[in-house]
Parts: sequence; structure tokens; C-alpha cells
Amino acid sequence: MARDLRYTRNIGIAAHIDAGKTTTTERILYYTGKSHKLGEVHEGGATTDWMEQEQERGITITSAAVTVDWTYKGQPYHINIIDTPGHVDFTVEVNRSLRVLDGLVFLFSAVDGVEPQSETNWRLANNYKVARIGFVNKMDRSGADFLAVCKQVREMLGSNAVALQLPIGSEDSFKGVVDLVNFRGMVWNEHDKGMTFTEVPIPDDMLEEAEEYREKLLEAVADYDERLMEKYFEDPASITEEEIIEALRKATIDMAIVPMLCGSSFKNKGVQTMLDYVMALCPSPMDKEAIYGTDPDTGAEIARKPDVKEPFAGLAFKIATDPFVGRLCFVRAYSGVLEAGSYVYNTRSNNKERISRIFQMHANKQNSIERLEAGDIGAVVGFKDIKTGDTLCAQEAKIVLEAMEFPEPVIGYAIEPKTQADSDKLGMAIGKLVEEDPTLVVNTDQETGQTILRGMGELHLEIIIDRLRREFKVEINQGAPQVAYKEAITKSVEHRETYKKQSGGRGKFGDIVFEIGPREDDKPGLEFVNNIVGGVIPKEFIPPIQKGFEEAMKSGVLAGFPMDSMKVRLFHGSYHDVDSDALSFELAARQGYKEAAKKCGPKLLEPIMAVEVITPDEYTGPVTGDLNRRRGLMKGMDTKAGSQVVKADVPLSELFGYVTDLRTITSGRATASLTFSHYEQVPQNLSDAIVAKVKGTAK
Repeated sequence: MARDLRYTRNIGIAAHIDAGKTTTTERILYYTGKSHKLGEVHEGGATTDWMEQEQERGITITSAAVTVDWTYKGQPYHINIIDTPGHVDFTVEVNRSLRVLDGLVFLFSAVDGVEPQSETNWRLANNYKVARIGFVNKMDRSGADFLAVCKQVREMLGSNAVALQLPIGSEDSFKGVVDLVNFRGMVWNEHDKGMTFTEVPIPDDMLEEAEEYREKLLEAVADYDERLMEKYFEDPASITEEEIIEALRKATIDMAIVPMLCGSSFKNKGVQTMLDYVMALCPSPMDKEAIYGTDPDTGAEIARKPDVKEPFAGLAFKIATDPFVGRLCFVRAYSGVLEAGSYVYNTRSNNKERISRIFQMHANKQNSIERLEAGDIGAVVGFKDIKTGDTLCAQEAKIVLEAMEFPEPVIGYAIEPKTQADSDKLGMAIGKLVEEDPTLVVNTDQETGQTILRGMGELHLEIIIDRLRREFKVEINQGAPQVAYKEAITKSVEHRETYKKQSGGRGKFGDIVFEIGPREDDKPGLEFVNNIVGGVIPKEFIPPIQKGFEEAMKSGVLAGFPMDSMKVRLFHGSYHDVDSDALSFELAARQGYKEAAKKCGPKLLEPIMAVEVITPDEYTGPVTGDLNRRRGLMKGMDTKAGSQVVKADVPLSELFGYVTDLRTITSGRATASLTFSHYEQVPQNLSDAIVAKVKGTAK
């Protein structure tokens, strides 16, 4: 019997690091009866933080999926929840989770409000058009201010945040909320860990404020719903609770309103009410009429409705390795049904894959199920070659869903195995890790023979190296961190390259004339323009020429760093009837690039990080002085909750070990967050030193 999709919710929990995502997920598992004891992050007992590294550090590294059931107004709901990491090094986990979710509970700390990673994740959610509810957590902390956070969400994130509740009591005395939708007070009961609440009259000293914010809520829904607008002008009191909820649901799904709730997950307050509102306001898979993709053969747009009768279409959004069942692939099914033991078609590899078993996930445990239906999220095993972002579909109804884009790594470590035995294991281990994590890139330095591991930040690579040692039992030596520099060219030149080889019998010949220079649109990659007329180079040799340039870009002419972007216009050349072949022209392009790029004013680019430091007043001077010393460009200062917020753009090469240095400068009282911002030209004197150093090591 197919489940009614109207009562399914696929939601994520996202926030800045330390806003309480995992604690909130733990409370949800407890209240929905999935776990019978409350797991605490600080004790390393959280269900969704199942990796050893997560338990030791008290942070989330991989997004974990759990499936729970919740009854709202007598109706059972089926919920897939993904708990995502908050740390910027693991943005990939948030990115791929948001791609497959319908709704999002966005957590904010009542004390810290909107933080840098909240902004990054909010932008990602806007990209993927994910409807969201705001939950202001940690209302029991000193300095908690619910309405101030709502204001920040409006101003800093540019969204229409509307409070649905007001807190009763604050800080230590926070005990309940005034619900503005049905205009009543509610206080959670301590004896059953907040499982139930008692309805109370709205406290007298809050009545005026409550009426003011109820008015604002009615105004917001009337603004969105014309039918309610008439009622609002005639008699606001005649608008019923059902009508408010219905209008709020439409406005939330439409991303016109972000409903704001508050509570304290750690103190067991407010999570169940938040769950009720998720059922009431968040979209089900049915609320999206269809998902759109393209036909791989014709390129035409195709729609797939969230219906079990449609052909199967799903997106593989994560690959994980489990010690007991092997490689798992997490799939969001958008249409149709996938049966265990059946075949699916992978549009990237153009191969069929047999799916031997399907699981419903509960963090790192699995429950076997017979089928995965439209709108659901599950994990499959038995496949040979599936990568993150692959579309899986029925072979007779092919479709390619929009793939995911991942940021490029900005930092690398050179690693080498300690023994020959480790050497054999290293290749296999890295293969598995790269498959799991698309932001991890591994390449071998041609000149030194070292393996270079590249990732999103120091913490990201530390955890990868830790996993190599623990999970895969590989002992390695690691070098100092290296910055992922890139190269670029600044001017255009014309160049002729003739590749000629004569060695008894058939020779090799390729002759090309091209213009090479920077792209006008500044986009990454190669812009290749074919201006050959009159067949001076036969058209079958054009793709090999393009391939030659693309391959050559992997190594720049200054110091061998990848060339980020360039334009090549091929406009003349010649060929030989016998000696010319595809390889000759590909080699001519490679050689031509090496010669011509040197004359194009090549320059070195370095990754710049957006740094945000929150520090007590008295340390502002030392903190800004230190950032200036690190070639930082100051972007501004704000005051937030009595602290100074210092913003600056700083080259990554100057930031190794920064967090430790910052602790020393501020006696451990400042915090910093570092997010990749953009690439910028390296000053000439430093560029010369880097190039000399690279060439020195290569020798």
C-alpha cells in the first residue's frame, strides 16, 4: 500500500556551528519514540554524531539521515530528517542535503543570532528554493533575545521573518511561550522532559506585547492572502486559527514568510511545538508539482510528478562506506518506485545498476525495506559505479536531473605512506574517501611523486587524515599545509605552433594558428572559439585541439599550478594528408599553450578567506593589528551582543594556525569563522618567491 505523500516531510536541520542542531535532532528522536534516552553532544552520546571523530570533538562532520513518525492532530506523519554540519569546512554536506530536501528548520542561537555560517547556509537554501522555519534555540542562556534575532533574520538575511510565539520568562526563568496563532500561553512540563504542556493564561505583563505581535502576524498573512485581507479590514478577530495556518503554510512554501519559533532544546522546551509547526507549515513532496530534468538524448525538458505511477527518477546525493553492508548510496526518489533486486539506469555512466537491497537509515544503522517510493529518502546497496549527483532512472524513461556543484578545494597536504604495506592500502582508502566526499581532491605531483590531498580547510583535512589512520589503518607522514594557488593570464597574443616528427614510415604533423588570452566573462574553464574556414584544418581534428588546450590548462607556465580560465580562438593552420592525425593536433595545442602562455603576462592567484572575528571590546586593537599583519583587508566592524565583530578579507596562506594565535591574543575569549571568498592576484614580490620555491623543490 503506497503511503499518502501529503503526510511525508523531508526536512533538514541547518545552522551555524554550535547553535544546537544535533541536540535538537536528539530531542526529536526522543519525543518521536525512536530513542529512549536523551543523547547529549557534550557527552559524545548523540545518535546522529556516530563517527568517533564527531564524538570526540563534539561537532557534526557528516550529514546523518534518520526516519521518524510523529502524530499531529490525530494524523500520523512520516518524516525523513537530515542533521547537517555547521562547520564551514563541511559545507558540501549541507549543500547536497539541501538539494534533496523539501523543508528546513533553520536554527539560530538566541544569544549569537545570525552568524557567518548561517548566512552561507541561508544562501544555499535560497539557491535550492527550500522553504524554511526559523527556530531560535538556547532561550535559557543569559543574553537570549528572541525578537532581536527575528530582526536580524529580517535585516541580515533579507527575509520576511514573522514571530509565531513570544517567550514567557527569559534566561534561567524561560518556561514557555505565548502562541500568537491561537493566542494562548503554554508552559512545558518538567516531569516528562517536556513531552506535554499545560495551557496557561497569557501573563498580564505580556498582554500588550502579545496583542501587538498577534496584530503583526495577522497583517503578514493578510498581506499574502487577499481573501484574508478583506476579513482583516472588516474584523481582524473573525480570522480563525485554521485560516491563519492555511495562509501561513502557503506563504512558507512560497518563501514569502519565514515563521519564527523559540525554545531551548537542551532544556527540553519547544521542540515538540516546533515539530507540530513543521507538519502544519512545511511542504510535503506533493507541494512541488513536479521536478524538471532533461532528456539525455534530445536535451528537451521533462517533468516528473511526485507519483508512484510515474517512471522512477531519483538523485544520488551521498555515498558512504559502512563496515557491515559496504558502499551505501543515499537516494532521494522524486517519482515512481524502486524495488529491491531491480535495475536502475545511471545517466552519467550510461550503465544499468542492480540495486540488491534498500534501507531506511537511522544514523549509521539500517532497516531493510522492500521498496523506495516517490518522495522518500533511503539508501541502496549493490551498485558498481554511482557517484554523488548521479541521476538514477528507469531505462525506458531516461531523465537527467540538475547535478550538484561543489566548491573547489583551497588547501592541500602532501602525504606519503610510512611503509610499503601502507602504500598498497593508501590507494584503496583514498579511493573510498574521494567517492564519499566530492570536495576532497587527490592528485600526484608529477615532479616530486608525492600524493597531494586537497580539501576545504585545515579541519577537513585533519579529519580525513585521522580517518585514514583509524578506519583504514594506514600510517602516513604528512607535510606542511599547502595553499591551492591558481594561475591566470592577463593579455592576448597570437601564436603559430607546428608539431612535426619524422621517424621512418608515417610521420606526425599538426599546424595551428591561434589567439590565446583571458576570458572576457571571467568564468572558470576554457572558452574555445573555432574560427576555421575553408577546411584548412579538417573538422575531425578540432575536438582534439580543444582537448589539448583543456589538458594543458591543468599545469600553468609559471609554477605548474592549474590555469583557472582562458580563451582560445583557433583561426588558421594546415594539415598533411598522410601524416596528420588527432594526436598530432592535440600535441600541437599542448605545446602551443606552453609557448604562448609565457607571453601572456601570467600571474599567480591565491585564495582569499572572509574572516569574521567576534571579540570583547578590549581586544579589538590587537585583533585588527594581527589581521593587518597577515595582509588582511578590513571590511568593517559591527557591535553584536556587547562584543565587536571584525570583518576582513585575508589570504589563506597567512591564516595557518590562526585560531590558536587568536586564542593567545585574546586569552581565549574571541571566536573566528573563516569562509572561502574568492581568488585574487598575489603581490609580485611574494609571487616571485613562491615560483622560485616551487622550481627549487622540483629540482
